[in-house]
Amino acid sequence: MAGLIAYGAHVPYHRLARADVAAALGSAPGRGTRAVAGYDEDTTSMAVEAARTALARDGLRARIGQLFLATAAPAYLDKTNATAVHAALRLDEHVLAADMAGSVRSGLGALVTAARSPIPTLAVLSDLRTGLPGGGEEVLGGDGAAAFVFGGHRNGAPVIAELLAHDTVSDELLDRWRLPGAPASRVWEERFAEEIYVSLADKALTAALDQAGLDRGAVDHLVVSGLHARACATVRRSAGTRPEAVVPDLTDAIGNAGTAQPGLLLADVLDRAAPGEVIALVVLGDGAGVLLLRATDALPAHRSGRPVAAQIAAGSAPMPYATYLSWRGLLDREPPRRPDPEPPYAPPAHRRTAWKYGFVAARCEKCGTRHLPPDRVCTSCHSVDAMADEPMEHVHGTVATFTVDRLAHTPSPPMLVVVVDYDGGGRFRCQLTDATEADAVIGARVEMTFRRTVTASGIHNYFWKARPVRTGETEETQG
Repeated sequence: MAGLIAYGAHVPYHRLARADVAAALGSAPGRGTRAVAGYDEDTTSMAVEAARTALARDGLRARIGQLFLATAAPAYLDKTNATAVHAALRLDEHVLAADMAGSVRSGLGALVTAARSPIPTLAVLSDLRTGLPGGGEEVLGGDGAAAFVFGGHRNGAPVIAELLAHDTVSDELLDRWRLPGAPASRVWEERFAEEIYVSLADKALTAALDQAGLDRGAVDHLVVSGLHARACATVRRSAGTRPEAVVPDLTDAIGNAGTAQPGLLLADVLDRAAPGEVIALVVLGDGAGVLLLRATDALPAHRSGRPVAAQIAAGSAPMPYATYLSWRGLLDREPPRRPDPEPPYAPPAHRRTAWKYGFVAARCEKCGTRHLPPDRVCTSCHSVDAMADEPMEHVHGTVATFTVDRLAHTPSPPMLVVVVDYDGGGRFRCQLTDATEADAVIGARVEMTFRRTVTASGIHNYFWKARPVRTGETEETQG
């Protein structure tokens, strides 16, 4: 039986209240909040966070044969972004890592390609939606990522959702576009494409249900995703499924995350679906696509350790609108009186890939001392080349001391720097993110997260930071 064997999601910690945007610009008041990627997050770092959750089960990473990263907002052009995700996850070097980038529909492409693949495939959907101040993309958009592993029993992992059928319908439809380098997307009036999308969705859903031998009443969870809000709302009303099967789109809480939205909604359903229930995922954008899944008896024991609802509930208080604008580069802020940061250099970064991207420390095989960063010579017993690699990404720690630096170069001053004592030994100094000064306290429990530390000379420098443990899961779920 082929199907889904693991999943995970990442909802950024920060929130922006739509009412605050309206108050600043004098526009009509909005309702709810949107999720905002931190100043040190992008589609690559969010993809890593979602994939880490999906691959938390022991031994699953070693089975991955392909990795596809889908995003409409890639951190790089020309350079593959999926290779940074590959490095952070410490996947085997023979695993194909490739981007599916440039359009929101790439998320559907990654899911369908992974579902069709004969080898275990990781599909990661990530997006960061930015629009002009006060525009619909800014107010209604959202940021986030979701990851899914498709495979089968023969791959040594239980299937948590059986793939019943899938169908896609493609159409060249100019309802949304953005030229390379443009700051925001442009759209036609929604009335133009509404009926077209509704018809395409009906074709795809009918074909998928026919393949599976099901009628519309058999659908227990109907997920409809797309950036055309009116078309999605009409499909939910007219799909012919039971009214109670329609899944909320979460836009009031986190906004519409574009490429990642179908993944976030599907992950939320998997967090609570019962065995035997049928899930229909309908994705609109330059056509329509449908995936039909049936939850198996293995799902309850293999749900994500970070439920979407828990991440939404753990979000921050609304951030100032001016802070959001500065994070997105739409409001220039006076920099500190310090030299501009230097970019990372390719040769040393490549030599230290395991440490820089995978956060792999070393433990002395003679005396057991853990070294961060790894070294050839043990600082305790002075043994040489007697080290064993030890991944640290899931190891929690305790803040031993901290510094609040108001002069350091950061898009979100002040910079919080902590010294962390890790469970099982080892100490390391790093930045504290997704936090305020009140979170920087001695004794605070922290976990590690993959972030972009700085962008200089057009080069993104990725590394690991600490963040407070606050998402509601037990620490063991990340161990």
